[in-house]
Amino acid sequence: MSSEDNKNIVDEAKSCTTSKKKRWFPLESNPTILNGYISKLGFNTDLYEFVDVYATEEWATSMVPKSVLAVIFLYPISPVQEQHRHEESSSGAALSHEMSSQRKVWYTKQRIGNACGTIGVLHALANINVDLIQPESWISTFLHRATCDTDPLVKAEILESDDVIETLHDDATQNNNNATGRGEIDDEVLTHFIAFTNVDGMLYELDGRKDGPICHGETKQEQLLEDSCRVIKLFMERDPEELRFTILALAPK
Repeated sequence: MSSEDNKNIVDEAKSCTTSKKKRWFPLESNPTILNGYISKLGFNTDLYEFVDVYATEEWATSMVPKSVLAVIFLYPISPVQEQHRHEESSSGAALSHEMSSQRKVWYTKQRIGNACGTIGVLHALANINVDLIQPESWISTFLHRATCDTDPLVKAEILESDDVIETLHDDATQNNNNATGRGEIDDEVLTHFIAFTNVDGMLYELDGRKDGPICHGETKQEQLLEDSCRVIKLFMERDPEELRFTILALAPK
């Protein structure tokens, strides 16, 4: 790939996050921040919480209690990652809305700039098979409005018009537990959150910038972290000089 091609791909990635109708401050990949955030959304954190996963190898995954409910992954948006995303889109790898709805995979598109952290959290929580959502909470109400059968763009529009989630997201970016300041609203952000979940024994990658869910084959709940890390390794291998990768697992306490 030429340097000009690299520049064009990264410029396109930037436009995906700067031309939205709305733009939020980015969330930090920080389990303390995310645990407080999902609690305010209405997820019961008495039994499960986000924890850091320090590597994709067995020594690191074995430190995390089984069985995790979901995995959230942060990676850098780089030319090689964008090239792969385009190739994946051209190959038709993503599930259509009709197919994902039939498989009961909850998926939404991302329309708000820098909202990928919240999109990743929603993809994780909306696809869990454990009743840990508190009745009449924000997320309970949202998921009744935006079901699996709701078109992903309609879900995104519902989210975009919701002042409550915008405020909760903003509060999380100002939390004192953040390791760094949140900067300015127009600061360039070239990292991106995605989620991995198990729905009916299949591993799905959920990314609001893609055409739909990506199915990565069979999994089991007790094997979800290891199977997610198998896919995460492919991201890392595509970009071996990069260090800006983080992994969080929604794990039993």
